[in-house]
Amino acid sequence: MATDTQAAPRALATATVMKLLPHPPRLITVDDPAHADGPSLERRDDLVRRLVEREGPRTIAFEGDGVRGTVVDDYVRWGRGTLDEAVEAMKGMAYGPCHGPGHDSGAPDGDRAFVRWMRARNEGRPSGERLRLAGVGGPLESSGAASPRAALTALHGHLAARVDADLLPCTAERLDRLLGADRRWTEPAALTDPARSVGRSADAMELRLLADDMEALLDAWPPHATEQNARDGRPGPGAGDDRDRALLYARTATGLLRRHYWMADASPDRTARLVGLRDQMTAADLLALAKRGPALVYARDRPLQRGRGAMRMSDLPLAWWSAGVMVGARLGGK
Repeated sequence: MATDTQAAPRALATATVMKLLPHPPRLITVDDPAHADGPSLERRDDLVRRLVEREGPRTIAFEGDGVRGTVVDDYVRWGRGTLDEAVEAMKGMAYGPCHGPGHDSGAPDGDRAFVRWMRARNEGRPSGERLRLAGVGGPLESSGAASPRAALTALHGHLAARVDADLLPCTAERLDRLLGADRRWTEPAALTDPARSVGRSADAMELRLLADDMEALLDAWPPHATEQNARDGRPGPGAGDDRDRALLYARTATGLLRRHYWMADASPDRTARLVGLRDQMTAADLLALAKRGPALVYARDRPLQRGRGAMRMSDLPLAWWSAGVMVGARLGGK
């Protein structure tokens, strides 16, 4: 597995941290506590900047909605949009790099400073040397999940701009009708009452099939076709970026629909399965980052531990395989 050292925000020299690693890592994780004071965040951010300058990760990632993260990434890498829009997108994620869950009121100064720093660092650098920003784990809250609308419509739009219309499994209008109102997907009562979940409705089941078909269409579209599109002047900052974005949309859409399906489950294993699905989404995103090159990941310690996750919720013991175990099984000691 890519080495996943949990480096707490301490005033440690970067060289000291890296000496703990047996080999150059693909993934370095920095523990992101839910509640940290200003000095702790400053020390952590200083450590991260040192790691960036010394070890050269290509991506800085954090727990949160990767689809929203593309708005921030577009700003810090290419200057698209505005700082306010990027910070607003950051605020809408479950976990921002400079604050923990629940700190989503107003525009966090830490997020603003962090985004501004990334943009300033990227300014004037060749595209291959610019830092990316990504989210891992999807737009999830506790045992709930967001609407799959953003991911599904982004995936459909991406494919519609690049393949013949008759290859698509549905129209954008059909997709919109099946999704319906977002409040169906974010019904608070569904957290505790499976019967209130939309996850096993006829619309949701059809959406799962459509998402699978769109993902299969993406898989059938080889990378060299993406490169040809770039030469033909199609939209997107680059061939590799185009495909990475589409794969993110597909992972998020299928992961959210799977999560909603199991939210409608009434079996005793429901909660453990939902927690495990969150770690599966995190693992899939981390593996995608590892393919692209070294990444520095802000994350809580628990999902990335190399052991089986365990906790108690309402006196019910829960156990599941953590994202760290899944990533380790795929990457081994590399």
